[in-house]
Amino acid sequence: MNPTSPALDWPKLLLDPSCSRLSKPRAAGLTMVMDKGMGMHAFEDMIMTSHEHMDVIKLGFGTSVIVPRAIIEAKTKLAKAHNLLIMPGGTLLELAFIQGVVHDFFHMIRSLGFNAIEVSDGTISLSRKERNTLIHLAIQYGFHVSTEYGKKLEHSEFELDQLAETFLEDLANGAEWMTLEGRESGAGVGIYHSNGSCDQELVDAILNSIPHPEQLMWEAPNKNQQLFILKRAGTNVSLGNVGSQDIIALEALRRGLRSDTMIDHVAYHYDI
Repeated sequence: MNPTSPALDWPKLLLDPSCSRLSKPRAAGLTMVMDKGMGMHAFEDMIMTSHEHMDVIKLGFGTSVIVPRAIIEAKTKLAKAHNLLIMPGGTLLELAFIQGVVHDFFHMIRSLGFNAIEVSDGTISLSRKERNTLIHLAIQYGFHVSTEYGKKLEHSEFELDQLAETFLEDLANGAEWMTLEGRESGAGVGIYHSNGSCDQELVDAILNSIPHPEQLMWEAPNKNQQLFILKRAGTNVSLGNVGSQDIIALEALRRGLRSDTMIDHVAYHYDI
């Protein structure tokens, strides 16, 4: 039996009560999963059970340098076999930039099988010219490119005009989407207060000021954050830094298969 195929042909209204969830391949409604060093068996289990419900895997921070090459190559091969994007953490490219080894870095991650990259300056500072150059170089090396906006420092805030300008220029230079920094903790950065709750006013302001908000990805590691953003931006908003244990639960949340979102999507159909 194919473990990835449905065991039953569920009625359509049960399979997706929202009646709006985009199927793969999709350009919006992406789910990006954070791998902070999981073992190969756990990674295989994740792919087998959840590959239809995720789109991007990020090997977080600089962990790709620490994990054995054979494991990295096995992960990238398996991910690509299931039509997933897989990238190293943006911090690693930032380090390569300040160390002056960007070309060596791109050669290395291409040889390891990565097919995507994130251009960010969450820890360092990049000029607009430097950011554009990194985007163009990554595309020349054959990578799908995403970018990130925001600093990793606690209590760092978003500047709306700068965010909108950065977003438009990143996309004009070839980025496929831009991620809003939220860290793996989801607290005290960007749209999140120190207790992890969302700044509703700021979220609404971003949605209202950014053209094509479907090309934004919101880092939202916690359920309450995922739920808030789904309710503000809709079923097919892109969410990042999702834990491997939360992929299926998030997909259920998107579709209205959890109490939190069911009432938003379901119309009553009595047939008994």
